[in-house]
Amino acid sequence: MTRVAVVGAGVAGLCAALAFARAGAQVEVFERAAGPGLGCSFLAGGMIAPWCEAESAEPVVVELGVEALDYWTREVPVALRRGSLVLAPARERGELARFARRTREFERLDARRLAELEPDLSGRFDEALFFPQEAHLDPREAVAALAARLEAMENVALRFGAEPPDGAGFDWTIDCRGFFAREDVAGLRGVKGEMLVLFTREVSLSRPVRMTHPRHPVYIVPRGDGRFMIGATMIENEEAGRVTARAMMELLGAAYTVHPAFAEAEVVETGAGVRPAFSDNLPRVVRDGRALFLNGLYRHGFLLAPALARAAVEVALEGADPRTVLLGAAGETHAHRSERQDA
Repeated sequence: MTRVAVVGAGVAGLCAALAFARAGAQVEVFERAAGPGLGCSFLAGGMIAPWCEAESAEPVVVELGVEALDYWTREVPVALRRGSLVLAPARERGELARFARRTREFERLDARRLAELEPDLSGRFDEALFFPQEAHLDPREAVAALAARLEAMENVALRFGAEPPDGAGFDWTIDCRGFFAREDVAGLRGVKGEMLVLFTREVSLSRPVRMTHPRHPVYIVPRGDGRFMIGATMIENEEAGRVTARAMMELLGAAYTVHPAFAEAEVVETGAGVRPAFSDNLPRVVRDGRALFLNGLYRHGFLLAPALARAAVEVALEGADPRTVLLGAAGETHAHRSERQDA
């Protein structure tokens, strides 16, 4: 039996562990924190929205993200497939038109149809884009579901509060440390993201809402029981933990634009994390001997982790080329670009 060490128990590490365990490997997961998903996964939005991401991401993100929809609604069924809404303030209607030009798989809604979908937005917006096939999940519940499934498997051991192994005794090491692997993965940079969680009984939303803006786009994800996650900024620095006053004002201002009742909501949580990214903001599987580094998920952790896990199994157990395994028909072009950038 192939022995695999997975380093890191965020969403990428847990998805990789499950993929290898299902393939018949003996898997041990090593995580320095006291439990699973306490890094970037803890602060994620949890939107499984591949077609919305086409607005700013390359086509391969859409392709891999569609794979995640099946994963989170069938294989690990924790996501709600209620679609995504994209809105714009009246003065920014051009941004909504631009979003539509860059994306697909959506319906255009007028005010009446929008009110039918989200009654609390009635009378607030004249038009919207609706992506009916997309989904969302609570990242903390998703991580807990993955961990519980792994704990129930006889060929998996979860080791929290544990240092990573040196590779001895394992056939493969799967490194899923994200930004913490920056000393071992060339070209990795950190992109800070900030978020808030608000509590209010005055607003009810059934699906994520994205507010377009040329400088400060924002999303609101319902978490249930009156809680809403508001995120997320993208700042080119590597300072984790601190939420700035500017970010608070931008996020709260956007939430207020969606519904004025958010002004009276309780701020129950703030958070800031550093997301790992390469220069092209696309993920990679990097091989170094018998180690694979799954990294560069950028702001697409839950969207891309299932595909990264599948790709790692194909490289380690089936001999696939790590430069192209993720990207299908687009792989060779991306691999050549990555090689130039790394050089």
